Amino acid sequence: MVSTNAQDKEPSMTTSYIGADVHCKFTEVAVERHGEIVMRDRVRTDISSLRDFLQIVPKPRVVVIEEGTMSGWLSRNLRADVEEFVVCDPWRNKMIWSDGDKTDPLDAAGLAALQRGGYTRAVYHTDDEERLALKEIVALYHDRMHEAVRQINKLRAQGRAYGVRIPARVLKHRSARATWMATVEPAALMQRLSILWRGWDTVQSQVKLAKAQMVRQAGDYPVIAAWQDLPGVGVVRAATLFAYLDTPWRFGSVKKLWKYCGLGLKHRASGTDKNGRPRKGRLSLYRRANSRLKDALLGAAVTAIYRGRGNPFSEYYARCVKKGMTESNARHAVARKLLTVMWGMWKTNSRYDARQV
Repeated sequence: MVSTNAQDKEPSMTTSYIGADVHCKFTEVAVERHGEIVMRDRVRTDISSLRDFLQIVPKPRVVVIEEGTMSGWLSRNLRADVEEFVVCDPWRNKMIWSDGDKTDPLDAAGLAALQRGGYTRAVYHTDDEERLALKEIVALYHDRMHEAVRQINKLRAQGRAYGVRIPARVLKHRSARATWMATVEPAALMQRLSILWRGWDTVQSQVKLAKAQMVRQAGDYPVIAAWQDLPGVGVVRAATLFAYLDTPWRFGSVKKLWKYCGLGLKHRASGTDKNGRPRKGRLSLYRRANSRLKDALLGAAVTAIYRGRGNPFSEYYARCVKKGMTESNARHAVARKLLTVMWGMWKTNSRYDARQV
């Protein structure tokens, strides 16, 4: 007599698990069926070649690749050709599959085995080209902003080496630069600063162009405008949250959303105390999170607390501190509340109402 469990498992053994180790020119693929590698190949990394390979693999087919530069492009173009297309978290895979030799063919086989065992963690990718374009311009804006900060720091560091402080007006207004540069000594410092000014001017113009494009594309989504009614949330922060979250239905609960944005808390406990009772443990933040979302939310929380006194979020912060919470923990609590309100507005397509916070 065959057990029920064996009957349940039999259909899944016929699935073709296709692990793909993707590189710029070629992709190493390995097909696993019945727990064994039945096919290996090296395929050119283009849609037509990969699609031709998938056609010769028996159905049902599950393709698994690791998150990377080309994962979104491959996912959007090949998802319709297979029963399931999984883009997984490489950090989690490394924690599980880090022993033994490492080659591209072995990596492809390892991905197939991990997917069959259910050990991979999927990474979300949108199929909406317009939302992808918004996300890419938002990412470009943040990249150029970071570069602008880097250029300012390099300029100031060059001056500090000779006890020279660059005034803020010189950074903001080109008209004041020539007059100030004439006073700089020694001449070698002036020459180095003149080179760095070129980089600063270039990145400043890139920031303006990227922001203008981002604002234009963000205007197509009403929820971005609605979020700007909240204290501390401007167009950049609203567009960043929308672009990186994409849809509110990705998250089954608000705690999962907090975790993804780096605001969720995890509990750690181990062992017992001297009386044999389980230790209470401690709470800490999730460190592996989307840094841009976390920065945007904490920045909005700080603005709402200190620059918008009298709003529900600043009042909530004051209550948290009064109860004995540290200022840092209170700021994170405000950021969680702010994110929860935005998530609710998104799901219900509603406007901000301070009375409901």
